[in-house]
Amino acid sequence: MVDIVVCDDHHLILSGIQTLLSDDADLNVVATARDGETALRHIQHHRPDIALVDVSMPGLDGLGVLARINQHGWPVRVVLLSATISDSQIVEAIAGGVAGIVLKDMASTTLIECLRKVARGGRWLPQHLVASAVSRRRVEEREISPFDSLTRREWEVTRLLAEGKANRDIAAELAISPGTVKIHLHSIYSKLGADNRTAVALMVARHGSAGSSSDG
Repeated sequence: MVDIVVCDDHHLILSGIQTLLSDDADLNVVATARDGETALRHIQHHRPDIALVDVSMPGLDGLGVLARINQHGWPVRVVLLSATISDSQIVEAIAGGVAGIVLKDMASTTLIECLRKVARGGRWLPQHLVASAVSRRRVEEREISPFDSLTRREWEVTRLLAEGKANRDIAAELAISPGTVKIHLHSIYSKLGADNRTAVALMVARHGSAGSSSDG
């Protein structure tokens, strides 16, 4: 017998899941909840095999429940249920060791199959969801640069600084005054969260040479 705690803030969905699982002799719903905090109390008390939790709920959501279970080290496997789930939520769920992800528009038999597989120690992570989410996040991460907030002139100063040039040399090359270079450096340090020239140079080395396209 597989003991399950079910949590969804929509009463009709919660009742429907409970009815669906009650028809299966091997799946036993030991408690239901309509919010994450209540679900955690049930999980702590019943120590079920599986927690089936809605991703999007007011207050503590499904990912929050997953994180708290990990913090407590409870041996319960989490299956997330959702109408829609974003790439960032999928990536966070996988990083948190989620055992399964099921979309609400999937057939009811899919949920049963998922729960059975998870109960046997497997994972139910639909390839079309996971692969596309991870791929898109990787692209987004490559496109995000710490230098995106810099103006074009600030990036020029940053590039020359990373080449080891002194303020007076930067000023001469950009045809601006050394005082203006200092003003740009102050802004650059603030935007990048850097304390000094060396820190900025290391950031340039670490993140490559992609500069800002902002005007200024």
